[in-house]
Amino acid sequence: MDKKAVLLGLALALPLPTWAQRAQAKLECRSTGTDYVYDCIIRLTRGAEPLQGAKITVGADMPSMPMAHNVKPVQAVPGDKPGEYRVTLDLEMQGEWMVKLRLSGPLKDQLMLRYEFDASGARPLKRADRPPRK
Repeated sequence: MDKKAVLLGLALALPLPTWAQRAQAKLECRSTGTDYVYDCIIRLTRGAEPLQGAKITVGADMPSMPMAHNVKPVQAVPGDKPGEYRVTLDLEMQGEWMVKLRLSGPLKDQLMLRYEFDASGARPLKRADRPPRK
């Protein structure tokens, strides 16, 4: 077996160092009581560690109606815990939204999160649990 192939196989089998891993994000949103306005907490990690010091711009649009419903990007602010950031989203209606996170600072990245927003808050969507179209 070729020595380069063996080394490549070993490199692919080993875990990536933290600096090479992409950011992961979880979003938790609650209704503010004002129509379509949500207070959200973003929890960022890279590897198993909280990602601190990031600058996050948050926008959103509706995949079912591209260019018709989109939210002007707003800046998130650091939260109470490491890797936690807060933002208020003022959406145009309830339903499925693609939340776009643009990161800068210690890591430059863009994350797309699919969430279903309703009267109480938001929950993540996977491809299989897409709500039926009306």
